[in-house]
Formats: sequence, structure tokens, C-alpha cells
Amino acid sequence: PLSLSPFLSLSPSLSPLSLPLFLLLPPMEKCMSSMQTGTQMVKLRGGSKGLVRYFYLDQHKSCIRWRPSRKNEKAKISIDSIREVCEGKQSEIFQRYSEGSFDPNCCFSLYYGERLESLDLVSSTGEEARTWITGLKYLVAGISDEDSLAKRQRTRDQYPYRGNGHQTFAEADKNGDGSLSISEVLQLLHKLNVNLPRQKVKQMFKEADTDDNQGTLDFEEFCSFYKMMSTRRDLYLLMLTYSNHKDHLDSIDLTRFLEVEQKMTKVTKDHCLEIVNKFEPCSENQKQGVLGIDGFTSYMRSPAGDIFNPEHYEVTQDMSQPLCNYFIASSHNTYLMGDQLMSQSRIDMYAWVLQAGCRCVEVDCWDGQDGEPIVHHGYTLTSKILFKDVIETINKYAFVKNDYPVILSIENHCSVPQQKKMAQYLVEVMGDKLDLSAVKADEQGHLPSPDTLKGKILVKGKKLPPNIDEDNEEGDVTDEDSADEMEDDCKLMNGDTSMTRKQVENVAKKKLDNLLKESKIRDREDPDSFTIATLPPSGKPADQSACKVTTMTYHSTVPLAHWLFFCRKKKTMKLSRALSDLVKYTKSVGVSDIETQGDSNWQVSSLSETKAHQIMQQKAATFVHFNQRQLSRIYPSSYRVDSSNFNPQPFWNAGCHLVALNYQSEGRVLQLNRAKFNSNGNCGYILKPDCMCEGVFNPMMEDPLPGQMKKQLVLKIISGQQLPKPKDSMLGDRGEIIDPFVEVEIIGLPVDCCKEQTRVVDDNGFNPMWEETLVFTLHMPELVLVRFLVWDHDPIGQDFIGQRTIAFNSMIPGFRHVYLEGMEEASIFVHVSVHGITGKVGTKGGTSGIKGLFHRNPKQASLDSHVAAQLSRKHPFGAHLLRRTASEPTKGEPKVKKGFPEIAIDTKDYSSEGASEDRESEDRGLSASSQPPPIHQRNGDATDSAAPTTPRQGTNGHHSTNGDFNPAEGKEQLVSEGHVTKVAKGGYIRSSSLPKFKSKLPEFWSL
Repeated sequence: PLSLSPFLSLSPSLSPLSLPLFLLLPPMEKCMSSMQTGTQMVKLRGGSKGLVRYFYLDQHKSCIRWRPSRKNEKAKISIDSIREVCEGKQSEIFQRYSEGSFDPNCCFSLYYGERLESLDLVSSTGEEARTWITGLKYLVAGISDEDSLAKRQRTRDQYPYRGNGHQTFAEADKNGDGSLSISEVLQLLHKLNVNLPRQKVKQMFKEADTDDNQGTLDFEEFCSFYKMMSTRRDLYLLMLTYSNHKDHLDSIDLTRFLEVEQKMTKVTKDHCLEIVNKFEPCSENQKQGVLGIDGFTSYMRSPAGDIFNPEHYEVTQDMSQPLCNYFIASSHNTYLMGDQLMSQSRIDMYAWVLQAGCRCVEVDCWDGQDGEPIVHHGYTLTSKILFKDVIETINKYAFVKNDYPVILSIENHCSVPQQKKMAQYLVEVMGDKLDLSAVKADEQGHLPSPDTLKGKILVKGKKLPPNIDEDNEEGDVTDEDSADEMEDDCKLMNGDTSMTRKQVENVAKKKLDNLLKESKIRDREDPDSFTIATLPPSGKPADQSACKVTTMTYHSTVPLAHWLFFCRKKKTMKLSRALSDLVKYTKSVGVSDIETQGDSNWQVSSLSETKAHQIMQQKAATFVHFNQRQLSRIYPSSYRVDSSNFNPQPFWNAGCHLVALNYQSEGRVLQLNRAKFNSNGNCGYILKPDCMCEGVFNPMMEDPLPGQMKKQLVLKIISGQQLPKPKDSMLGDRGEIIDPFVEVEIIGLPVDCCKEQTRVVDDNGFNPMWEETLVFTLHMPELVLVRFLVWDHDPIGQDFIGQRTIAFNSMIPGFRHVYLEGMEEASIFVHVSVHGITGKVGTKGGTSGIKGLFHRNPKQASLDSHVAAQLSRKHPFGAHLLRRTASEPTKGEPKVKKGFPEIAIDTKDYSSEGASEDRESEDRGLSASSQPPPIHQRNGDATDSAAPTTPRQGTNGHHSTNGDFNPAEGKEQLVSEGHVTKVAKGGYIRSSSLPKFKSKLPEFWSL
């Protein structure tokens, strides 16, 4: 049969629909039919025998399944998650098997998911493999041809006709008769998170049931039913507002909406007619040039209605400034697939991170057998890969997505002969990409710009000092700046060759378990809590005094610069001149004194997160100035053996350029990282604010930019659409319909960080309505990330639903949809507006960081006028009783009495999502359902009538603590127990938390 592979191999993104029909139908029908029938193949796993499994394409052509499997229905890979289909034995798994184990013609691999996992298969014959490869490339090409945002451009008429609609209909059709009864429809609505009155459902069912077969809906009738059910009340009311209560928008109405609400300029009639022609499904409306509710819904759900500025999918920032004026996307131990002790090293990781926008990758080089340098994490059981293979992969993928320079961070542990081999491979493989002779520095010696260095690879490493004779092929250099130097606690192998590998693995597993239990730094959010506790050295008792606490090794009486310089013994190593000569603008140097260091701009200093944090705490402004002169790289503590990530924001606040993260650990931190770098075309470079590039700037100040105008961000959270049940919910589809609420988190300078949330909507994940306004004040919006999180208010199981994080500068005003990351249809509908404000924030009316700003209908004015407006507004007491939020006192806590609030400051350390969003849900684990009575203010204090009881931070920038606001039982009980101290009229705080509270909240303390 005719094969499509020649066509698809020429252009992986080629749409099958663009090929001649005679080339498509016969071979594709055969491929699809064969794949749906199924094939018995061997599924390979690393380090063990393969598993014989039966693989098949499901009837909707949406995923590959296999059986038998312990995962049952979860044993599947969706077609839209497949990134690449590779023929032959190309993957790292295949390389583990001896030559001749399999016929290459029978082998192929699928790379899928965000982390590019591989499914490696061996078929019985080459023809079977060819069938699967051709069919999968066809399916993947069809999906990749459609832009990810364009996938959302659906009208409510289109949804049921898509593959998902057919699949949903088929799954709801329990008896397989091709129609749905009323009971099947009700069960389907429950699965879709829709909670409508039964009578209303029956009425719509009856209206949609128009054929002779009364009492059931066929697929066409189901589509009509879905259309009735899914009319958006919020969009319908918005349309009526701008159409003068007509059932459509004409070109004048649409122009007014786009200019007034969406802040578009120079909107023409032709542009409006283009919108009508593109989005209006009704032919009659198209003839009249008007947009009905279906067309308006389709337009608002399209990329034009997304919150992300479409211009930022391309590079829009000035790329002609020196490198030290940019944040640069950086990876730590790039080669690792998992933890730092026992996971696999794979060259595929370099291909993945480079295509994900990373511009600085790390290569740990060690002596290998037969004179071939290898890459792996030293003193551990991580697998080894060849240095040459790594360099070839980097060379192949460095500039696939963009041409901006790549920094090759080499951690050199090799002998001189193997260093020469490294230099040889670098020159042979990368060639002109390493040649910087044409790049001229300016007279001041500033670093070149990203624009100037396009297409170049910069080698970051040690360089021989100028006093060594040029004829010498090697010389001594200090390695006190060697990044990622491992603590002995984290080393599994220290040259002891008496143990067998099995014994070493057993020791390693125990040590890994212990380190994971003892480590207390997993994605820490509190910038004041960076203590890292680890196991005591082996053989010593595990008492408290023996436990090493890294942050306690610094003594406040010792100058910080001296402590950094002497905290590790100076060691020297031999360096090959051939490797040294490849280093030009990115010379690795140690940190001796951040105040005086910087005689050359052409250098990079590497600091662990703990050392960098200590500098931030002691000399934040000096650190910023240091980063104006040269590059700095921050890497994770060696105690993060689980490959968790630290919070990068504090180091971005200080202007650190290369904040190196573990890209293999998906979670909150990588979501922040993606959001930051997506705002400039995901090119890996973000221009720093002007105040961080020159002059004096202290990110820790309460008012870091005095006299400059601040921004007020007003977010109206209107509604949600098609919110799923929490992933891996304990009750699955049989569980209750979700009770969603939205939390918005501001991440930036300490003064800007805060969280606010909406109320909970009961029993509605399909189209919940919140219609609440959250207000934030931003002192330095250029650094701000805005994080939208959706939660299910449910004490059972996981309650995290999804998130989307966006750089403030990439948000556009108006009515916008916020699509949850990784979910095609799930979204929240918001209104965004931004205003400039002046003057000191948060002092009038007693407003403080601990209260925040949480108001339903703020005036579009300054913060002060907004607070003043709230003073005169009275809220009925019943509204407080009816209002639900995501937090209440945990089981067993005393019931509250109105009028005696206690500000409970919990000193427990809460981690963030980390490697999974499960960690977000832990912060909600103590939460329950009802809103306690409001905290009463006296003497003119602004009343926050709807204050959530979850941890929150106010807009004056003082971080709230990780605790809930819970009214106490009564004044007498609190005082008698001796746990609180009076801080305001009617307010109490636990005395154990006074020092921290006083330092963090001076305004509140002064009340």
C-alpha cells in the first residue's frame, strides 16, 4: 500500500487535509482500521525484560490503550500529548539492550507529555511497525496543525460534534442503543459537573426531543439539548448591555464594545465584519452583518478573548542591551530525568529543555572509560551518558525554537587528557557556533547583547589566569566557585569499591528515603524560612545538636563576604588550555566580596540558593548592584535530592540572571518560570526593569520606588466554564459535583506579594458564577506574576483543580477568558482593569497588609477613594452568614463568638505545589465551609466585610503568615491561657509570634 511517510517526514506539521484525497483514504483507512483492531507488541522498560501487551487505538482515535495493565482504564496515552514518533532504536531505553536484540525495522518510540516520557515498542514484523508509525504521524500531524489557542475557538454548537462530544455521548449511552434516556442524561450532567433543577432538565429534554422516537435523544437532538443548556448568562447580559437589548450586536455596537471594554483602538467597520464572518454560525446574521449570541460566545472563547497578550507570543523587548541586563532561563543538572541520586541521565532532556525555551544548560563532566568523558551526577547512582552525545544533541536543538545565545555551563571534574577530548568534541561538533571573534565588545567592556550573540554558544567554565605562559598546555586554577559541590551527606559513593552494586543500591535507597524525610526545603514559599536541616554524618547519633543546619553556620558578627570566602577550603585543579581558550564572556569565578568584586564584566559567579538568600537578607541593594556588573547563577541546594525547586522570585527580585531550576520537576515553580519567560516570545531572555540595570535599588524596602506611580489591578472574577473534578479525585466520576472557588495570588517584590479569593459556589463546575472583585496594588508591576488558581471546596481527597500563571505585563484589559494550563476547555471569565495611583498606599482608614482589599463593586478610582467608599457601605449581617469561603476552623476547634477576633499566626512551614499540585491542596487541608462573622473595626478603620479566612497578604506588601484568621472563643479564655497579647481594641495575637508579627506588620502594630 502507498505510504504517507515521505510526505510527513518532509514536514512534521503538514496537515493531512492539505494532501490529495487519493493519497489519504485507502492507506489511512487501512492504518486506522489495523490500529483499532490492535497489535501485540513488546513494551520495553529500562533494566528489565520487556512486557508483551496488546496495543490498540480507541474507537474515537483519541488515545492509544493497552492491556493487560494494573492501571486498567488509565493505561492510555492521548494522541494530543504525543510530541514525536521516532522510527528505529533511537531512544535511550533501546540503547540499554545489546546490539542485535531487536530488528530495527520493528522498533519505534513515542515521546509524550510535558516531560517527554517515552513509550518504546517492538512489533512482530516491520510491516506492523510501519502501520503504527504512519498512522500515528498522521494523527499527530492533524493535531499539531491546529494552534493550541485555536482549539478553543468553538461555538456552543460545535462542542458536541467534536470527538469529545461523540465520546461523551457514547459513554453516556449505557445500553448502546444510540440514544439517551432522561436518566442517562441526568447521569451525564452529573459527570459534567452540571447541577440544574431536575424539572429544568426535563423541560429542555422535552424541547430537544423532536423526532418520532419520543422519550430519548439521538445525537443530533443531544446537540440541541446541549446548546440550550450551555447558553452563557454572563455573555448574554454583556451582549444585551452593548446592543441596547437587541439579540445581536451590529458593527456599531461591536465597535463600541471593543473600544470601551477591550481597550482596542482604531476599530473599523471592516474589522467588525471580519469578526462576524469568522465567528457567526447563523447565515442570516452573516448576511445582515450582525453577531448573535452564538457568534459572540465563539468570539469571546477565541484567542481574541484570551487574557494573554497575543503580541507576546513573539519577541517584543529590546534585545540589544548587555547580557547582564536580562533574566535568562536556566536549567540545573539538565541531564537528569528524576531525583539527584538514582535517576536516569538522558540526552533527550537537553533536546526538551532547549525547545522549551531554556538558554542555559548544565553539563557535569567526569572521566569515563576508554578515554571518553561522560556526563552524570558524581558520587551517585545516576546513569552515565557520553559527553559527545550530549554536545551533539545540544548542537542539534540549540536554535530550533529561537536564535538567541545558549550558555553551556560546564562543571569540569575531568583529568587533563579528557578535558582535551572535551575541547576537541566541542570544536568539531559546534564549529562556528563557538567562534566569537566577530563579536566586538564596546569600549566600556560591557557584555555583548543577545542580538549580537544570535546563533552563538557561550562556554561557561574556568579560565587559566593570564600569568601562565601561553606555551603551557595546562595550569592550576582554583575551584572554590565550583557550582553544585555536593555535601558529604548527599554522596552515595566515596570511592569505596568493596561493596557490590546491589549493596550500594540498598544503601542509596535508605539514604534517599532519609534525606527526603529530613529535608525541609521543598519549594519553600516563606522567604524568611530558608533553614535546611539534614541528616547528621554517618556514625553519629541523630540528636538535635548533631543535626547540621546550613543557615546557622553563618555567624552575624562575621562579615558576610568573609564568611562566603572562607566557608569552604580552597582547592585547585588542573585545567587544559584547549578547554580554557573556549571560555570568553562567561568565565566562572568565585564570590569573594560582592561589594568590591566586579573588575571584569565577563564573568559568572555561581551561588547556592542558601548563600544567595543570606546575601539577600544582609545586603540586598549591594546584591542588585553586583548583578548590574556581572552575571550570577543561583542553583538548588545539594540537599534537594528529590529534585524539588526553590522559589525563584526572591532572586529575580535581586536581578540574578541565571536562576537554575530542575526542569524535570513539574509544579508551581516551573509554572512561575514559564509565565515569566512566556512574556517575551519564550525566547529565554527577559529584559530587567531599568532600576535594576543601573542606580540604587533595594527590593526589600516597603516602598522600593518612592515617588513613582504605582499600579492598581482590579480583577472581577465573573464565572467559570467546564471546570473538571480534581485530578485523581478519590471518588472519581461518582463523587459530588464540585464546589469551586478562585484564588488569585500576586508574586513579585515582597511588598507586592498577596493572595485573595472568591466565595465558594455550591454544586456547579459547569458554569459557576462568582461576580466578585479583587483589588491589588503593585509597586513594581514589571516583576509581578499573577496566578489564578481554581479549587474545589471539598474536605475529602485532593481539591486542587487547575491554575494559570501570567506575567502582569502580558495581561490585556477587558473581558477575558483565563484558560487553565493543560486543560483545553476549562476556564474562568474575568474583567481586567489597571489604574495608576500615587501616594502612600494602605494607611488611610486603617487599611493594612493583614486585611487586603476584597470588595465586590469598587469604584474605578484610586485606592484611597475606594477605601473611603467602603466606609459608608453597610452590609446586612445575613450576608455574612450566607457567604461561604474555603476556610473554617478545623474539627475540634471551639465555636466562634462575634466580637473577639484572634489573629492566629501559625508558625508551621507550608510548602508549595513543588513537583505536583498536591502540595497546593495541603494548604487547604485544614479548611472547611462557612464564613465566620466579620472582624469589627473601631475608630474609623475600614471594614473588610468579606474577608476570607485563608492565609492572605495585603497590598501594602507585608507578608501575612501561614495561618488562618479565626475568632477566639472569648477574651477571658484567651487571657487566662496566656497565649495572646492585646494588640488593638478587641484584637489579640499569640505571644509566641510577636517578634515575627511585629517585624512584618508595622502598620498594624501601630494601631
